[in-house]
Amino acid sequence: MVEVGIFDSLRRRGRRGPGAGAGRSGGSADTRYLEEWAAARRGVEAYVEPPTTVTDTTVVLVAHDGEWTRRRIGSFDAAQRFGHKHTIPVYEAARVGYPKRMREYTERQKRRPGS
Repeated sequence: MVEVGIFDSLRRRGRRGPGAGAGRSGGSADTRYLEEWAAARRGVEAYVEPPTTVTDTTVVLVAHDGEWTRRRIGSFDAAQRFGHKHTIPVYEAARVGYPKRMREYTERQKRRPGS
């Protein structure tokens, strides 16, 4: 008979380590989407968001007009490699924040008829 403590399932659930969140770390479909999105817009910058207990590392791409998109990416290093490959500046969102044009774009979208 195996004894299971009352908090064992909680401890297992919160554990993050190698293999945690497998299959959710920014695969080729996410990278392909980011490449296509960036290629179709000008003045794109990347803002890397650190992983949290519920999300993996993500990157927010912001175009010159404030339009933006977010996708998973493997790590901060992966985001830097992506930026270097596509000549896109990469910033840490937690350090520099998000550009004003991104917030203005979001507000414009909220005010659009039918939104």
